[in-house]
Formats: sequence, C-alpha cells, structure tokens
Amino acid sequence: MSSRNRGSTSTIVIKLGTSSIIHETTHQPLLSTLSRVVETVVRLKSQGHKVVLVSSGAIGVGLKRMEIPSRPKSLSGKQALAAIGQGRLIALWDNLFGQLGQPIAQVLLTRGDISDRTRYLNAVNTFKELLSMGVVPIVNENDTISVSEIKFGDNDTLSAITSSMVHADYLFLLTDVEGLYSANPRKDPDAKFLEVVSSVAEARLEVSTATLGSNLGVGGMETKLIAAGIATEAGVSVIIASSKNPENILSIIEYHATVSVPGVGDPSTIVRPKHTLFKPSLNPMRDMKSWTAHTLFPVGTVVIDTGAHVVLSRKESGGRLLPVGVIGVRGSFASHQAVRICIRAKTDSVDATGTARAEEDTEAAVREYTRGIPTASGSATPTLESRRASSSDLTTLTSGGAHQLSDLNLPNAIDEDRVVLGDTDPIDSWQLVEVGRGLANYNSEQIDKVKRMNSSSLSKILGYADSDYVVENITIRIPP
Repeated sequence: MSSRNRGSTSTIVIKLGTSSIIHETTHQPLLSTLSRVVETVVRLKSQGHKVVLVSSGAIGVGLKRMEIPSRPKSLSGKQALAAIGQGRLIALWDNLFGQLGQPIAQVLLTRGDISDRTRYLNAVNTFKELLSMGVVPIVNENDTISVSEIKFGDNDTLSAITSSMVHADYLFLLTDVEGLYSANPRKDPDAKFLEVVSSVAEARLEVSTATLGSNLGVGGMETKLIAAGIATEAGVSVIIASSKNPENILSIIEYHATVSVPGVGDPSTIVRPKHTLFKPSLNPMRDMKSWTAHTLFPVGTVVIDTGAHVVLSRKESGGRLLPVGVIGVRGSFASHQAVRICIRAKTDSVDATGTARAEEDTEAAVREYTRGIPTASGSATPTLESRRASSSDLTTLTSGGAHQLSDLNLPNAIDEDRVVLGDTDPIDSWQLVEVGRGLANYNSEQIDKVKRMNSSSLSKILGYADSDYVVENITIRIPP
C-alpha cells in the first residue's frame, strides 16, 4: 500500500457491473443498490475524495425498455439496445445524484478513442477538469459504435484503464461476492478466501477463474484478475468487494488509512471489512508505458532474441529495442503503431544437454546485445558480420520454458504457421509467445531490413535514422 495519512484525500474509481445495477431476470434497475452507491459517493466527496464511477448496464436497461427477454447475439442488436439504454441509464444516475445536489458527467469511451496519443491525453485532461470542478464522471464503453477490434471487452478492463488515466489511489471492483476465493464459494465449501494479493500472477496459481459472469454481464473473476493486473501495474490499489454493501467502501478506506500509519492503533484490534486487496506495484509503470501496454491494439509483431528479452526486462533498459536484437517481423505496420514483442519458443523437446547449451547461449546473447547499446558517443560495438556469425541469434527456449509461460493463463501465445525467422531453423518447430508491447519507430519493412544489424547502419540502409532504436516504450509483461 502506498503510504497515506489518516484524513488525506484519495482519487477513487468505483466499478459496478450489470448484475449490480439490473435485476438478472426482470431487468428492473436495482434502485436500492443504486441509491446506496449514490449516498456512498456523495459521502466520499464530502470527505474530500475525488470519485469516478464506471457503470455498466446500458444493454440491460435497453432490454427492459424494449421488453426483450435476453441479450441478442448479433453485434447490431447489442449496439441498438445500448443506444436505447444508455440515455435512460445516465438519466437514472442523474436523477439519483440530483436528489443530493451532486453534478455528474457522462463519459463514453472505446479503445479506439484512446489509442491515439493526442485523444488519450485529451481524455485525461477532461477527467482532470471534471474532478477539479467537483463533478462525478460516469464512464461506460460506447457500445453503440464499438467493434471487436476496439472494444475493451468488459468494464473491468475499462475501469482499470480509467484508474490509470486519473492516477487513482483505489479501484473498487464491486461484484456479487465479497472478494477473491480460490474457487467458487457457492459450489465449493472449502474455497479459501484471499484477503491480500501481492502478485496477480501468483494468485492465478491458486485461484480457479472458471466462474462466469451473470447472464446480463460479460465478466467474471478472470476479467477482474486481468483488471487487477493492469491497475496494480499503474500503482493503483485494487479492491474486490460486495456490491450489496457499497457503503463498506467508506470503512475499507478508513481501515487502510489507519493500518498504514505506524503507531496509530493496533492493527490486530481493528475490524477489517471483508474484501480482497491487490497491492499496487512498488515500481509502477509511467504513463506512456501504461498507455502503450493496455490501450493500443497491436497491428504487427516484432520477434526478438533471448538477449534482447533479458535486457528489455531490466528497468534500466528504458524499454528501447535495438535492431541488433530483432530476428523477425510479422505483419505490416507503420511507424508509431503498436506492435507485439514476441520471443520464439521451440515446440519440440530437448534433452538436458540442450537445456544447458540454451542457458549458455542466453548469457552469450545478453553479452552480444549489450555490446550493441549506443555509448555516449553514439557508437555501438557489434558489426553486421559479427552479428550474423553469432550463434546467440538462434538461442532457443526449452519446451519446459514454454510450458511455464503457458501456465500463466495469459492470452499471449500466438501460433504462426509459417514464419521465416532464420536461415537454419525448421519453421514448423517454432511458436511465437507474446512477452510485451511497444511503439514502432520504423515501419515493418524497414525493421525487417535492419534486423540483427548495428544501429549505426540504420542511416546507411534506410537513408535516414530518426532513432537508434526500432521500438520504444516497450513494456515486458512476461520476464525471462
């Protein structure tokens, strides 16, 4: 937890899912819950906190208005219902907040709206201005125009990105359970309750995320873990709590404000409201990296060698990739577009000798890549000839390493049927695994031309060199 003194104010994002807003079968708004949320938000603001509300429910309200029993399967049907329901939903919120004199603002976003850096910063500035005016922004995905390529997918993800945009202290994911369990507590009486989670990756190892969302919603515990990962990486404390008692937000904040101050009370004697806390990263992503990693839709792939992967995983690398570390390009993309950063994982097995050799090659690859980092004079050591002669470009991951990556349950494995990455490897024996994302400084054709080369060769080959690095603002999500 970041240290906050008792009485200090915070920026708080509260996310409500459709099942917390709309009755699952009658599609009637849950007015008692909504009223308690409104009262809680107003009390938080009276204490000096800034609050953003992320509200689902537009399609659910549309279903009720048109007396349709269930969500349609077609995209156009969902978009039409969202258009019908969104106006009624925001009117409902405005009426409830208006009873207590609290102004609100509607903010509809798609991933496409914030994939452009200028538009992203405009959205950030709008949030800042609204919060400084004492307004409560109510955020939802603009389902009326969203398509699969630009959808956030669910409002858990949207709330996590929003919390990063407003530099929130807390993100509350209110749901129909009191926190994170190792299994579905409704079906497994032995399910373990997790009070504090220090690592989302570690939590995945002991938590079953098979629990689906409601019939109206699209989320579940899996989407909340994804959201927790995004938000905690940005330095936000994420809390999963029950939407049935939204007023507990006040006591949860008070609890953490108390126990975080040394010498103020005995933590063992303070009643802890039931919830799960995901601790924020001690080294949160800066804004640019968070934007690159979570708001952009990658349009191509840059494949890197083991040495580059190791170096880019270090904070001091600055998230910048030299051409010497590139061994392949997949897809067509322009400069300044988002790209996946992938490594190659061999699909067939290797023996113990091969594993030891791979470890030796990894060390050699790191040495070779770091020799290519420009010095203060702007020069770099490796030549094209030495780079091509080096066996470290062909460093492989063992099948065991690839298995460990898949155990993370992250949707990052990319099957490439026919990818030519080198002159000596059977192309059917490789699989690409996404380990991060970044922004390309050059287009796909240019990066392909300069792969494995010294950065000093860029201007000679391309005719110009805007940067020594082919990709920047790289965030490595899966370390070596």
